Amino acid sequence: MTEVPRELIDYIHSGKKFIIAGHKESDGDCVGSQLALASVLRRMGKEAIPCTPDTLKRPEVKPFINHFRTTIDDETKRDARVIITDCSGLERTGDLSPLLEGLPIALIDHHEHGKDMPEHDSGPAYISETAPSVTQLILHLIYALGLQPTAEEAEFLMFGLCTDTGFFRHVDSGSSDTFETAAKLVGAGASPKKIYQAIHGGKSLDSRRLTGLLLSRAEPHFDGRLLISHQSYEENQFYGTESRDSDVLNQLLMSVAGVQAAAVIRQEKPDSCNISLRSMDRVDVSAVARSLGGGGHKNAAGVSIDGTIPDIKNKILQLFQLHLS
Repeated sequence: MTEVPRELIDYIHSGKKFIIAGHKESDGDCVGSQLALASVLRRMGKEAIPCTPDTLKRPEVKPFINHFRTTIDDETKRDARVIITDCSGLERTGDLSPLLEGLPIALIDHHEHGKDMPEHDSGPAYISETAPSVTQLILHLIYALGLQPTAEEAEFLMFGLCTDTGFFRHVDSGSSDTFETAAKLVGAGASPKKIYQAIHGGKSLDSRRLTGLLLSRAEPHFDGRLLISHQSYEENQFYGTESRDSDVLNQLLMSVAGVQAAAVIRQEKPDSCNISLRSMDRVDVSAVARSLGGGGHKNAAGVSIDGTIPDIKNKILQLFQLHLS
C-alpha cells in the first residue's frame, strides 16, 4: 500500500480549518471516511466541517445526515482547506464543486483510475488503488499523525471497510492486510455485529417487494453474460430511496450462472437516471462508468446520467459490446 505522503501530514498540521467533502451518491466508505477524519482533526484542535452534495439517499447512510452540511457559505470558506475523500477530484463532488474552487485541496482515494487523474497544484494526494476502502487509508493516516483511533472512529472506519468489501465477500487471496485492518478496528472498539445490522438490518417489506420486482424483470444479453434491470420513475416515486437494497439485488443478479456483469438503471428524475454496475473479475465496469461520466472500481461502479431508460439501456449495451463480445 502507498505510504501516507509527508505533504499530507504537513498540510494537516499547518491548517486550522478543514472542509471534508465527499462524492455524489455517498456510500458507507465515503461517509465513514469523512466522519472519522473529522473526528481526528477535531481531536487535534482543528475545525472540521464534513460536507455532502446530496441528502445521503442510501438507507444505511441516511441516519448520518445531521453530521453534514450540504452547502458552504463564504464565512465557512474563509481560511479553509479542503480534503476530498473517496474520489479523485472536484468533478465528482456534485453541487459542492463550484463552492470549493479556488481553495487548497488534498485528495484521499482508492479508486483505480485515481492514479491516472491529472496532477493538481492545490495540495497533496494520497491515492492507493490497492486499498480495499478509503477508511483503511484514513486509519493509516491516523497512525501517521501519531494517534490511535477512538471507538467511535473505529466504528466509522469499519462501516466503510465493510461497505466496500461487501462484508469481506469481495476480498481475494493475498489480502491479509484487509483482515489485519479489521482486527485493529475491532480491537479499538468497532462491532461487526452492530455494523452488519446497520447495513443490512431493519429493511421494510416494500424493500423486499422492490428487490423481487427488479429481479423479475432482469433481461439477459450477450448469451446471458450481462443482466440489465430497471426501475421506472413512477416506481422510484412510489417506493422511495428508503426501499432500495442494491447490495442484495446485485448479489442475486451476480449469482446467476454464467453472468459476468449486471446493470440496474433507475429513473430518478423524469430526465435523468442512476446506473449501478457490477461485474466478475475480468470485466471492468469502471471503464463503462467512466465512458458515461461516472466512476468506481473494476467490479463495482456507477454513474448519474441524463436520459431515459430505453436510451441509456442502448448506451450500456453498446459499451458492454466491447467487454463481452
